[in-house]
Amino acid sequence: MESNKPEVIEQNIIVNPPKPQGPKKPDISEKEMSFWDHLDELRGTLFRGAIGIFVAMIVVFLNKGLVFDTIILAPKSSDFIVYRFLCYLGNKLSFAALCPDSFNIELININLAGQFFMHISTSFWLGLVLAFPWVIYQLWLFIRPALYEHERSHSTRAFLFGSLLFFLGVAVAYFMVFPLTIRFLGTYQVSAEGLVPNQISLTSYISTFTTLTLAMGIVFEMPVLLHILSRLGIVTKKFLRKYRRHAIVVIMILAAIITPTADPFTMIAVAIPILGLYEFSIWICKS
Repeated sequence: MESNKPEVIEQNIIVNPPKPQGPKKPDISEKEMSFWDHLDELRGTLFRGAIGIFVAMIVVFLNKGLVFDTIILAPKSSDFIVYRFLCYLGNKLSFAALCPDSFNIELININLAGQFFMHISTSFWLGLVLAFPWVIYQLWLFIRPALYEHERSHSTRAFLFGSLLFFLGVAVAYFMVFPLTIRFLGTYQVSAEGLVPNQISLTSYISTFTTLTLAMGIVFEMPVLLHILSRLGIVTKKFLRKYRRHAIVVIMILAAIITPTADPFTMIAVAIPILGLYEFSIWICKS
């Protein structure tokens, strides 16, 4: 006999359907790191950065002839490539002021161990310049686990672009700012008859070189900084355009500080690249 019971059809009912999730952090471990874990990780990051600086410092220290004779001390005489180019340009434009007179700045050392310690300190600062991308990369690895996947791709591009801009700033300092500063200050005399000869110490020369190099390298990071601030919503293109005139004044003051000379040509030569960076920053801002 057939049963009179109704046929029961079983259905699988999903009581709690999965909710759509936002961007994941694939590299984050399930166990949250404690404050001391983060502190230990930061210590390792700083240690690896210091190791990179130390290795670059050793490389610079062992190449004394190349670093000092060929690179650092080259702008102290009129046969430097920048001065020769200015003379060529001055002849083409019939502007004799661009071509400096023949000169050779004599450097002196007044301390017994001055040159040895200057060799060490210069190696450190140049090692810091060379290892700058490595140090920034280590800091990026430290904050990378806290970023979402789409944020990491933007951070990688910002890191590469920032490193390129830093070395571009160093190049501008070496081939433009420093030679013009040395030519003006090194040959300037208060006596028209040359009664007060310049005796420039090695310490003063190297200090000016390292200061200008690092300063210009850091200033050239401005587009990266403004791009990050724009992504955070702190600045916008409209804001930067609105205060462009104020920015020009600030940049001229900054150029005057970077180049401690009374030569307007030198100050303008420094201000123009920075103004270009400001306009480029407006262009790459998110909104």
